[in-house]
Amino acid sequence: MTASRATDRRAPDTETSAIKTLHALLPYLWPPHNPAVRLRVVGVCVLLVLAKVATICVPYLYSRVIDALHPGPSAGMLPLLLVVAYGGLRMLAAGLGELRDALFAPLRFRISRVAAIRSFEHMHQLSLRFHLNRQSGSVTRAIARGTEAIETLLRVGVFNVVPTLIEALMVIIVIWRLFDWRYAIIMLVAVAAYVGFTVSFTSWRIGLRRRMNEINSEASWKALDSLLNYETVKYFGNEAHERDRYEDAQDRYEKAAIRTQLSLNGLNFGQAAIIAVALIAVMLMAARDVEAGRLSVGHFVLVNTYLMQLYLPLNFLGSVYSSLRNSLVDLEHMFALLDERSDVVDRQGARTLPARLDEAPAADVRFRHVRFGYRPGREILHDVSFHVRAGSRVAIVGPTGAGKSTISRLLFRFYDVDAGSIEVDGHDIRDYAQSALRAAIGVVPQDTILFNDTIGYNIAYGCLGATQAQVEQAARLARIHDFIASLPDGYATRVGERGLKLSGGEKQRVAIARTILKNPRILLLDEATSALDTRTEHEIQSALRTVAADRTTIIIAHRLSTVIDADEILVMEKGVIRERGDHRTLLERGGLYAGMWAAQAEENAKAQVPQD
Repeated sequence: MTASRATDRRAPDTETSAIKTLHALLPYLWPPHNPAVRLRVVGVCVLLVLAKVATICVPYLYSRVIDALHPGPSAGMLPLLLVVAYGGLRMLAAGLGELRDALFAPLRFRISRVAAIRSFEHMHQLSLRFHLNRQSGSVTRAIARGTEAIETLLRVGVFNVVPTLIEALMVIIVIWRLFDWRYAIIMLVAVAAYVGFTVSFTSWRIGLRRRMNEINSEASWKALDSLLNYETVKYFGNEAHERDRYEDAQDRYEKAAIRTQLSLNGLNFGQAAIIAVALIAVMLMAARDVEAGRLSVGHFVLVNTYLMQLYLPLNFLGSVYSSLRNSLVDLEHMFALLDERSDVVDRQGARTLPARLDEAPAADVRFRHVRFGYRPGREILHDVSFHVRAGSRVAIVGPTGAGKSTISRLLFRFYDVDAGSIEVDGHDIRDYAQSALRAAIGVVPQDTILFNDTIGYNIAYGCLGATQAQVEQAARLARIHDFIASLPDGYATRVGERGLKLSGGEKQRVAIARTILKNPRILLLDEATSALDTRTEHEIQSALRTVAADRTTIIIAHRLSTVIDADEILVMEKGVIRERGDHRTLLERGGLYAGMWAAQAEENAKAQVPQD
């Protein structure tokens, strides 16, 4: 299939997609059950039409002024009155246009704000699977570009395209009434030819422009990549090679930029040629009618003015059309995100669940014959069953890939099980509202990510609205209050992006403090100390024992030394629980756990031997 046929085949799909996108935007512009917004939209439309009517009348008054200035004894005060009326009408047209803009501005920005908030809220409602499969940067860019696209579509569409089309229609009708059908036909053909030529030529130019931008991005990327690897370039003496790569990209960019500029020159010339031909035809007809006495000089000026008045807004049609197309694509991407559906949804009439330990005793947790896989045909957990009694501590250990962290994600209901069930207080967690279930679970993860805000804010995140005294008490229990108090800004100290200004141990203590503040009935420690050195780990373990007191605690650990006091230890391998029991029982059994214990003891012994 040729390229042209492929393009033709895709065109209806693109047009259909644009119509669907605009249809999805309509509820924002004409929201149900919001008469105030609808009334404002109607007001904007009325002002838009009135402004264009005034604009159309301006050239007519101008022609009357010219005719009135013709020497004659009966002119009197008429020329003066017409000049004043002409100036007043121009002021009225401008005033109506500005009033229209002022009335529409709050609506335009409100629609963008509502769309941004809905998109952001929807992203938090989607499941973890979606966020793991998409780059966070691409999602936020899609939302930002989508909200900007809404503002662009409303601004450009309402204030450029629609008024221009209304004005063109009005001008053709006025020309038909004031002159005759021949003038109207010429103007209609000129406008149609102008729009058709501009749209088709601009569609072709968009491809050239996109190619130029891609080559420019490639050149910038090659330059940045080369400079970031400055030492590597020097190690191998490849400066000439890097220059040749960059020069090749710049050479291709130069050629693409020239083609783009030449296409712009062709577009501008074609537009000017269409208007010039129409102008010549209209002026020749008008001049002949003036000579024949059928038209006045004012009418000759009038028809020329109307054509030039149409030409000015139409002159921007190419850039407006390109902007609208890009905005529709960006808006389509954002609406596609809004169409995404979560894999995990609440059932109708979902149950509530006491969240805090001061509201109800520790919870009872049970896994019954759970099977789960992240992808079809690749099961991670195979018939996993265990019981964590209220207030007890159960540890889950095993090699990497055994399925330990998957258990924590299933309990927190980031995913739903494929088979079996997970119960909390005797009910399947799928019967609970997700927000209620997650409010009852406190998680201290291996990699603590903090917000780029203050230490106090990050601790208080565990219970929004907590008092300063409550925040400080949680910090004391997490063994971090003294450290915070020693900082110049105390709890107002900013932690940096992702908490990079704090050490690993300090970040873990902040995570423990905010979990203490949350006061959950279930505590989930997911490799909470595996990335820390031995000394810091011992300090953190003391804080974790404080958090775990009286709570149902599930510990997922790599270092076996952190779970020796657990009530029960589950040893997993390849998604199956191979062994279970307390520390002493598992060592006496001499199985998988005993082997892991011996291996880690040997590693610790080697680490303590002084090196030469």
